[in-house]
Amino acid sequence: MESFALHSLSTTATSASFSHHPSRQSLLRRISSRSPPSSISLRSHSVKPLAFPLLKPIHRFSTRIAAAPRDDSPPPPPSPQPPQGAKLVPLILSLSVGLILRFAVSVPEGVTPQGWQLLSIFLSTIAGLVLSPLPVGAWAFIGLTASIVTKTLSFSAAFSAFTSEVIWLIVISFFFARGFVKTGLGDRIATYFVKWLGKSTLGLSYGLTLSEALIAPAMPSTTARAGGIFLPIIKSLSLSAGSKPGDPSSRKLGSYLIQSQFQCAGNSSALFLTAAAQNLLCLKLAEELGVVIANPWVSWFKAASLPAIISLLCTPLILYKLYPPETKDTPDAPGIAALKLKQMGPVTRNEWIMVGTMLLAVTLWICGETLGIPSVVAAMIGLSILLLLGVLNWDDCLSEKSAWDTLAWFAVLVGMAGQLTNLGVVSWMSDCVAKALQSLSLSWPAAFGLLQAAYFFIHYLFASQTGHVGALFSAFLAMNIAAGVPGILAALALAYNTNLFGALTHYSSGQAAVYYGAGYVDLPDVFKIGFVMATINAIIWGVVGTFWWKFLGLY
Repeated sequence: MESFALHSLSTTATSASFSHHPSRQSLLRRISSRSPPSSISLRSHSVKPLAFPLLKPIHRFSTRIAAAPRDDSPPPPPSPQPPQGAKLVPLILSLSVGLILRFAVSVPEGVTPQGWQLLSIFLSTIAGLVLSPLPVGAWAFIGLTASIVTKTLSFSAAFSAFTSEVIWLIVISFFFARGFVKTGLGDRIATYFVKWLGKSTLGLSYGLTLSEALIAPAMPSTTARAGGIFLPIIKSLSLSAGSKPGDPSSRKLGSYLIQSQFQCAGNSSALFLTAAAQNLLCLKLAEELGVVIANPWVSWFKAASLPAIISLLCTPLILYKLYPPETKDTPDAPGIAALKLKQMGPVTRNEWIMVGTMLLAVTLWICGETLGIPSVVAAMIGLSILLLLGVLNWDDCLSEKSAWDTLAWFAVLVGMAGQLTNLGVVSWMSDCVAKALQSLSLSWPAAFGLLQAAYFFIHYLFASQTGHVGALFSAFLAMNIAAGVPGILAALALAYNTNLFGALTHYSSGQAAVYYGAGYVDLPDVFKIGFVMATINAIIWGVVGTFWWKFLGLY
């Protein structure tokens, strides 16, 4: 490349020198009159003079180098390379869990050696999801490989969950989320709510909350909603009000809006089945234990609607009292939103296509059982429309790494959990729990409350909602069933809790990291508000849910 550049530079320099000298211009005319009308001979003759115009600049440059003072200081040491491969301590701890169970604990009565060996591999896989010796997908693949190499599972059994309809519904839902971000539709919807409700800080919070609830069923990633839509809007509004991150002024506006949106996100995700990836995983794991929910999209929404909507309406107001913003009125916010909408221009063709496609998909999800169209087929139809009309292209789908990563590790966990059920391990565990609960003489409502609370607050030990589901959902559902709790009630309550505990800490979910990373909220406030709002949500869902679920006939 350097020689090519020099050759081009030399040719330019030669042409310039010839063109600006009268005698050389006459020489050129004589050469061209004697030569055939081809540039080849001119190029061949121009090679020799090329070096001369370049000699002077190079000489001057070398003179400057020689005149410059020498720097005898040693060169800076090279930056250390990032560690490669697995992290040693988490790797040893993760493997130790399974090895101790496999070789130090005898196989209990009622469990086959194959089931016990699979349980040890499964527990090592779960430990790795918590301790992270490798990325989640890589570690899950190693666990899958171990199950095949040790002949615990056949290849077909190990990969059986990769054909699961629920898992592919999750993957396609990630592509829908990308469509919302790519077209700007999600940003436009949120900006409209700011324009309509943003004259006060409380109204601004309600506008953002309602817009997320509206977008949620078609954008099944709370992290994508937080990072791609709502955090940029909140930061823009906060900075325009003089509220800066990492500064005392953060309490003017930014801190409150961040906390309100963060705490409301869990209720938005709990409201709709397709609002979060972990919701679909919960139903799939419940099916593995024989708990099948008919018309799942509608059943999920009906059971969640009343407690979730009440929580969504109460949360901004409660935080307005507990964690008040210094700025109470935001008269400029609607104007800022109107200006942004003007800059965005009219609704584009791709946005209209996105709206129509998502309305079609949600309609098919609601009426799919009547029409005989499974949820995953409805999602496939929607994705096909977006691809055919150019709203998304295949590169968009290929670059959605989170979708393919979820497919890999999700399928591994679901497959292992299903095989544990088939081998009788889960039933053995549930029998043990049932005996323990019977010894305490607990009624099923008391056992239900105790197990739900334990499942919720154990999340302080987890940094992933889906990781928590993969590790504990099946076990806790089995315990609930063994204690006499109605299966559908237990499954739905655990699934709703999976969304609500995402706001406990700054590491409890993907959106937690996004909002905390904005720099508007201090860490002690995250833990304090997280615990307080978790308790308030538990009261709302517990009290309202008790009467609502009874009315719906769930128990």
